[in-house]
Amino acid sequence: MQRRQFISSLALLPLAAGSAHAASGFTALDITGSAIGPDYQLFYGDGKPASLRDFKGKVVMLFFGFTQCPDVCPTALARSVEIKRLLGPDGDKLQVVFVTVDPERDTAPLLAEYMHAFDPTFVAVRGNLEQTAKAAKDFKIFYRKVPSGSSYTMDHTALTYVFDASGKIRLAMKHAETAQQCADDLRLLMHPKKETGFLKGLFQ
Repeated sequence: MQRRQFISSLALLPLAAGSAHAASGFTALDITGSAIGPDYQLFYGDGKPASLRDFKGKVVMLFFGFTQCPDVCPTALARSVEIKRLLGPDGDKLQVVFVTVDPERDTAPLLAEYMHAFDPTFVAVRGNLEQTAKAAKDFKIFYRKVPSGSSYTMDHTALTYVFDASGKIRLAMKHAETAQQCADDLRLLMHPKKETGFLKGLFQ
């Protein structure tokens, strides 16, 4: 297992003022109001422009990685499959988006095959080197090439971002979180608890 794959950029995530994930009920880090993103300018496998706005009305899980990743990426995608299963009927309201940090090797056909191996509804997007670098910078994702024999591997941040159905960024899920914890968080986003009359009075 390559531990460098577990690079975390949690310290780089600007939290919204007053945001405390412990008080929000989420296991994941609550980054509601963050300026991360808020979108990318990349492309689908067929060459059409890709945008997070394409999935408005769905909760989006966004993950950066590469197809030759030995452990973190397949683990994160397998977790996404389990999350969707745990959501039951709400699984149809979830969209998983995979952004490659290795566009030199991750061709459109390879990405399509990779996604289909996990779930046919999962989507991969890619860009050229410059577009990939900009998207990673905008989402505060670290990545770099690391020589490995006659080839190379990639170090990259192991976080999954979550956007709510209105397209706003809400959560940063750590790689160590379980599928059940993630599913519980997503269900809370999809079906927010209504405030009681007493709580409403406190904030009026």
